[in-house]
Amino acid sequence: MTASPQELRVGIVGLGWMGQVHARALSRLTQHYADVPLRPRLIAAADTAPDDRLQRSVVSFGFEHLLPDWRDLVSRDDVDLVCVTGPNFIHRDVAVAAAQAGKHLWVEKPAGRNSAETREIAAAVDAAGVQSAAGFNYRNAPAVEHARELVASGRLGNVNHVSIKFLADYAAHPQGALSWRFRNEYAGSGVLGDLVSHAADLGRYVVGELSELVVDDARFIPRRPEAVGAASHFSRGGGPLLDVENEDYVAALLRFENGARGVLESSRADVGEQCAYVIHVHGEKGALSWDFRRMGELQVCLDQDYQNASYSTVFMTPGEGEMGAFQPGSGIAMGYDDLKVIEAKRLVDSIADGKSHGATIHDAVAAAEVVDAMLESIDGRKWVSL
Repeated sequence: MTASPQELRVGIVGLGWMGQVHARALSRLTQHYADVPLRPRLIAAADTAPDDRLQRSVVSFGFEHLLPDWRDLVSRDDVDLVCVTGPNFIHRDVAVAAAQAGKHLWVEKPAGRNSAETREIAAAVDAAGVQSAAGFNYRNAPAVEHARELVASGRLGNVNHVSIKFLADYAAHPQGALSWRFRNEYAGSGVLGDLVSHAADLGRYVVGELSELVVDDARFIPRRPEAVGAASHFSRGGGPLLDVENEDYVAALLRFENGARGVLESSRADVGEQCAYVIHVHGEKGALSWDFRRMGELQVCLDQDYQNASYSTVFMTPGEGEMGAFQPGSGIAMGYDDLKVIEAKRLVDSIADGKSHGATIHDAVAAAEVVDAMLESIDGRKWVSL
C-alpha cells in the first residue's frame, strides 16, 4: 500500500465562475490522478459578493473559511497555494502579495491589465522561488498537444501560414451591461486581454514565437447601459448609456520567428458564434486544424500528394496527452473543466518537484507582451516588432 500524499492547502481569491472551476479542478484531482504527490484541501475563499450564491458555493465545495478581504487569505499560515480568479484589476496586487508571502500561485490570464503588471507578478514569483501556473487551458487539450507534436516533428514540413480565430457572442447584445470588462481602468483592454491572450498562447504553443504584427480593431457597440448592482458581462444593463472604452474586435497579420505568416481574428460580439476557438496550420507538405467545440478531434492532412490531398478526422485516444486520465477510449468527449484539472495536475507536479510543468507566469508575460504590441500597432497604425 502506498503512502498517502501530503496536503496542499489552497485559498481561492474570487469565487465566481472561474473560482468555482478552480475549486472543482482541485477537488477532482485525485479522482483522475490517484498517484498525485500532493492532495489539495480547500482552506479558504475570499470574495465580497453579498448574495447567498457565495455562501452556497463555499458550503458546496467544502471551504473551511470565507473571508471578506483577500489580504487575510494571503497572510494565512495554513495556505500553500493561492488561486487568483477575480477580475483583471486585482491580479497584480493579489498575485504579488501571495508570492511575497511564499505562496505558490495559480493565476488566471491575462494576469494583470498589461504586460508591466504581468512582469511584476513574474518577478515576485522568481524572487520568492515559488511555482506558478497560468490559465491557458486550451493548450492542455490532447488534440492540441498532438498538433504541437506533429508540427515539431516536421510532418507538415516548414509551416507556411497559420489562421487563428477566437470568436464569441457574449458581448453581442446591445443591452449588455457595461461591466468592468468594458472599462480600461479595470480590464486594461477589451477582447485583446480576454480572448486574444488565449489565442496568442495557442499560436505560440503550437507553432512558435511571434516576431512582428500589425493590427486593426473595431468597437461595434460603442455605448452600453450602466450595470445595476453586481453584474457580469453576460448581464443586461438598466442604467444610462455609457461609453465602451475598449475593442470588441481585432484582426492581425502575424509573422513568426520560424518564417511562418499568420492571421489572427477575434471578436466578443459576433452573433452566431459561441466559443469558436480554432487554429489552422498549413505546412509545405501537410496541414492540420483544431476546433475547441470538437475538442477531442484533430483534422489532419498528412502523407499525401501536394495536390488533391484531403483531410481526415483523428479522434484522440487514451495515449494522446492526458486523455487516458479522463476517458477509456477515443471518441468519448472531454470537457472544459477537464482541461483545468490537467492544469491543476501540472501545477501540483511543479510544486512537488520544483520544476515547471505546463503554462507558467512566464507564458502569461509572453501573451501580455503580444497584447501590448497589438495595442501599440492599433494606436500607431503600424507594424510592431516583439
